[in-house]
Amino acid sequence: MSPDAKPRIAAVMGWPIGHSLSPRLHGYWLRQHGIAGSYVPLAVRPEDLQKALRSLPSLGIAGTNVTIPHKELALATVDDADAVAKRIGAANTITVRPDGSLYGQNTDAFGFTENLNQGFPGWDAKAGPVVVLGAGGAARAVCVALIDAGVPEIRLVNRTLSRAETLAADLNGPFSLVSWDKGPKALDGSTLMVNTTALGMAGHETAAFDLTRLPPETIVTDIVYTPLITPLLAAARHKGNPVLDGLGMLLHQGRPGFAKWFGVEPEVTPELRDFVLAGLPQPAEDKAEG
Repeated sequence: MSPDAKPRIAAVMGWPIGHSLSPRLHGYWLRQHGIAGSYVPLAVRPEDLQKALRSLPSLGIAGTNVTIPHKELALATVDDADAVAKRIGAANTITVRPDGSLYGQNTDAFGFTENLNQGFPGWDAKAGPVVVLGAGGAARAVCVALIDAGVPEIRLVNRTLSRAETLAADLNGPFSLVSWDKGPKALDGSTLMVNTTALGMAGHETAAFDLTRLPPETIVTDIVYTPLITPLLAAARHKGNPVLDGLGMLLHQGRPGFAKWFGVEPEVTPELRDFVLAGLPQPAEDKAEG
């Protein structure tokens, strides 16, 4: 950066926002690459989100991440969005274009896929069925990632079957819908199990999910990272299954935004993971983002 260039500023908006690990994540990359810039948390009430996003150009902010509960409204606010965000129905990364218009992306699907590829480089999406617990916004991002990777069957397990039916109809993928009580049977022959619910999240009542029928080679992953090892992951690991926590999804989903706002392609390294992990509150708070 030349001496006359202005420092770049980016942000993360949420309500609340104090729990967010994104400033720690992006701050690490800024320091690592010697970039004169900053990344700030902004507590924005839901009713103020559209006004806040529209203020980005006049404030000289290059872009922002948006987290719970803003992702759906963010997509409705931007001037244009990528195909993935439109399919998922939410945007988590906003970039201010040179003309002042707002461009939305959803990098959660990217983050999920990259975390899985980094954790298990030999994972083959086409090897067999995948079980997904949940049918909310996070499940939509995960299912888009799985569809695009070429998974032959997604067994969608949810307590409210109508919500699963809506997700399956919207995304038009290779879905099999499974009621929650029959979920354990869906594990038969699976190659990957993904939890997108609050099952096991800190502060939530822990409900057991029967893993008796889980094949020994099936990878079990959780998008939750508070706690880092959820009861589901702990149970799977006890059975001897390979497991993957949700922190890597958060780290990887931040890469595309950083590249757009600051002009450098960042990497997710063990050192970065350790640094961000050190920022988790003790005891971990009832918060997750992505």
